[in-house]
Amino acid sequence: MHSLELKVPPLVVLVFVAALMWFGSRATPTADSQVPARDAIALGLAAVGVGVAVAGVVSFRIAKTTVNPLKPAAASALVKSGIYQLTRNPMYLGALIVLIGWAVFLENALGFVFVPSFVLDVNRFQIGPKERALTSLFPSEFSAYCANVRRWL
Repeated sequence: MHSLELKVPPLVVLVFVAALMWFGSRATPTADSQVPARDAIALGLAAVGVGVAVAGVVSFRIAKTTVNPLKPAAASALVKSGIYQLTRNPMYLGALIVLIGWAVFLENALGFVFVPSFVLDVNRFQIGPKERALTSLFPSEFSAYCANVRRWL
């Protein structure tokens, strides 16, 4: 499975999981539910998710380091400021929050079943390899950072 590490962009995984959620919800209308204020909740979650992800990108741009998730070894700086004081992976966390908003919007229990697949995929094929690369690039600094800031939240 190492051959899949850092090969599929997380945005592709996000879109794939979102599509699975949509198709799954259409295939199982018996799992539908009514969510009060569905649109407001879904939109609010999507906005928060996009905001968290954008904050991560902005922090990377300020530090003048790569935002390419497929090339973590190209990092020129270990970003620990801004949103990175709360989470080591704000872009993935933001995507997860967007998916949860999408599940709320779909109003189908099966939509929520697919959300963990995004977390599992990103943990295995993106975050794990990224953490190995950052440990190699910034050994003591990254280790100390990991001790103080959680992977997701």
